[in-house]
Amino acid sequence: MTTPATTAPTPALPDPRPHPRHEFGSDVSFGRVLKSEWIKITSVPSTVILIIITTVVMIGLAALLAWQTTLSLNLEADPEMAAQMQGSSDAASAALGIPGSGLAFGQLLIASLAVVLIASEWGTGMIRSTLVVVPRRSLALLAKQSVMAGISFIVGAGSALVAYFVVQPVLNTADLGFALSDDGALLHIVNTGLVLALVSIFAMSIGTLIRNTAGGVVTSIGVLLVLPILFTVFGAGTEWVADAARFLPSSGGDQMVATTIAEGAFTQWQGALILGGWSLLLLTASLAVTRKRDV
Repeated sequence: MTTPATTAPTPALPDPRPHPRHEFGSDVSFGRVLKSEWIKITSVPSTVILIIITTVVMIGLAALLAWQTTLSLNLEADPEMAAQMQGSSDAASAALGIPGSGLAFGQLLIASLAVVLIASEWGTGMIRSTLVVVPRRSLALLAKQSVMAGISFIVGAGSALVAYFVVQPVLNTADLGFALSDDGALLHIVNTGLVLALVSIFAMSIGTLIRNTAGGVVTSIGVLLVLPILFTVFGAGTEWVADAARFLPSSGGDQMVATTIAEGAFTQWQGALILGGWSLLLLTASLAVTRKRDV
């Protein structure tokens, strides 16, 4: 009786084809991070609702100011004064700035939203998940800044453009209607969006530095809206305080959307340099701190 011979198993040969290595962040591009941040921001219903409310209220405030302007020009109680103001150059110049007249309210909400979006990630620890996928912290922060700034620009310029068409029938009743081709009209609309975009960068940078939602919102609103009032109240009669107030972020934004330039005042482009300089300074500081701080 013979025992059947057993054949030794043939060892498996290594697969010559290279296997791709999948590592977090190995194939992350700025475009993909932008798309991710866009989804994160627009997928939250409360954020979308707040953006819509900001747009609607800015348009409504412009319509309200247009109605108030025409009403003051058509006062029956003093027809002589109304006739003097009717179609005057001052009134016409003021009318050019009506489409973006809701900017102060827009700054309030956009600044608050920008702070909440970044500070809440640090506060809840969600930023850790983001930085696992996107190890380059500056890339993640710049993507979030870019998306929020883009949304802010659309809200500002879009609401001013819609407001332009809304207020024209009202302004025409007092012969104050104007065309987009008129000097300064289109620049005012575009700069309304640019101001909100720069305010978004400014506020989000503060939120990144402070990492606290309440503290970031209070600081941003304080610098943008409260600080100019304090300069006006406590700096009356003091020349250097008045000069310093011209370089505040809010002053730069006001000059960007100005339709007439007073004697000795900054131009629109100089205002853009002021507000843009503050935003760039804080953005640079937030990037530097984000690279070095523990998550």
